Amino acid sequence: MAVKKTGVQLDPHMVIRRPLVTEKGVHASERLNAYSFEIHPLATKSDVKNAVETLWEVRVDSVRTQNRQGKPRRQRVAMGRTKNWKKAIVKLHEEDRISFF
Repeated sequence: MAVKKTGVQLDPHMVIRRPLVTEKGVHASERLNAYSFEIHPLATKSDVKNAVETLWEVRVDSVRTQNRQGKPRRQRVAMGRTKNWKKAIVKLHEEDRISFF
């Protein structure tokens, strides 16, 4: 049984919010050809795959997503929280690369 996607249609530039350039992410991109992105919370794996393929003109092998919980933070006396966000790890075809720098 096929499940129909309901909800908001997102453009490719709306799906990918920003690349995550961290030490661990750079290591994964160099060795494993896997890139990390912060994505829109309503984006699905197929949305992310289509967005990466259209924005950077590469071939995507797989997409893994994570819902990241916000952390508690202290603002002087009061306690608060950072926002929840969604992360995608995109593995590319072995011949393709994305250059952020």
